[in-house]
Amino acid sequence: MYRKMETLPTPIEKFKLPFQGQLAEDNRWVIMANLIPWSEFEDQYAKQFTIEIGAPAKSFRIAIGALIIKERLGLSDRETVEQIRENPYLQYFIGLNSYSNKAPFEASMLVHFRQRIDIELVNRMNRSMVNNHENKISEEETEKKLLVLKREKKKIDE
Repeated sequence: MYRKMETLPTPIEKFKLPFQGQLAEDNRWVIMANLIPWSEFEDQYAKQFTIEIGAPAKSFRIAIGALIIKERLGLSDRETVEQIRENPYLQYFIGLNSYSNKAPFEASMLVHFRQRIDIELVNRMNRSMVNNHENKISEEETEKKLLVLKREKKKIDE
């Protein structure tokens, strides 16, 4: 069974930490979380499940996020779960709303995640991330050019 989550991603400033701190926007996991178009690929993942039968599956973001963490850090399945349990940035990355000292899933779930997410989906996600990153860079460059033009115009007007 799969229950699609219709909630928007938690803004970084609203992620609850037990020590009243706040996550840093320049953290690599926060940056990557903002580059991945999670909801774009969730529907395809959800099609594998029925609505009526079985326990609810973990969300696409938890599943693919955990696999990304595992591969990126070169961890075993058990160590991946432990790292997620201990690290608020990794919990934010997989879409949790607040820090918890409890593991979000059992290590054996990673086997199911790997079975459910095929390489073609991962490749499409990668292409989408690259496009999003290139578009973001292009937008930033355009904003910088506009700012320079405004400054030059202001100098000319003075």
